Amino acid sequence: MIQVIVDDLALIQADAVIRPTDETLNPISEATSRLDHRAGPRFAEQRRLSSPLKAGAAVVTGSGDLPAPFVLHVVIRALQSAWERAADWELGVIATPLVGAGAGQLSLEEAATLMAETFPPGDQGCPFELHIVVDRDSDRELVEAIVRRIT
Repeated sequence: MIQVIVDDLALIQADAVIRPTDETLNPISEATSRLDHRAGPRFAEQRRLSSPLKAGAAVVTGSGDLPAPFVLHVVIRALQSAWERAADWELGVIATPLVGAGAGQLSLEEAATLMAETFPPGDQGCPFELHIVVDRDSDRELVEAIVRRIT
């Protein structure tokens, strides 16, 4: 099941939130920076790396002060890796911005299509629910239409 929500990603109750990032786990968008700020200093400690990640990688860390206990960091368009890590960690409900939109160079439509096409069917275990978090009602309507068309 995929739901589209207008909210602040840092306030969403889920098993994990997806955080698009660069290879050093630095934020790549305003939404990611807001998430980092709300997660607090403990989160900054939890996402330290000893070496840069490869493109397409996805890693799980604690979430600092966020309501969701875990964060799935995805290095530029690493959705398949994110779904695999969610399954490994048995994370059922995932909240995410439109990964790839903006800093990832995808349009809203392309990012929504990519997420809807790659999210695993609910009958295959975890993850089983995806909450796509957007900033505006107009974005919600557009993304919902794309999700309905694809799923």
